[in-house]
Amino acid sequence: MPIKTIQTEKAPAAIGPYSQATVANGFLFTAGQIALDPASTQVVEGDVVAQTEQVFRNLGAVLASAGASWPDVVKTTVHLADLADFAEFDAAYGEFFPYPKPARTTVGSQLAGIKVEIDVVAYKPK
Repeated sequence: MPIKTIQTEKAPAAIGPYSQATVANGFLFTAGQIALDPASTQVVEGDVVAQTEQVFRNLGAVLASAGASWPDVVKTTVHLADLADFAEFDAAYGEFFPYPKPARTTVGSQLAGIKVEIDVVAYKPK
């Protein structure tokens, strides 16, 4: 089974030995995206909503570069620096998934200087 690497300049570049995403057997697996503006390479300022919106812009760019979109997403994993931000995060998250809603795991994580990190799995058969 060939594995294809996905790379776009419209999302933050990988800063280590990993890819923005890979495609295998019809599934797209993204790396975790944070609220990094790809143009300035700086974390966007603001609350968890502002950071969530930037994360989704980054993820959307990666999805698009692989020929996928939000309805193709089947699973998300969310890391929140502060679970007290969950309600505000959840409202912003819901804007990107009106239907169908993917499966989701949300955990509290120690995140250095950021409020949220998200990765997704999408299914895009050939």
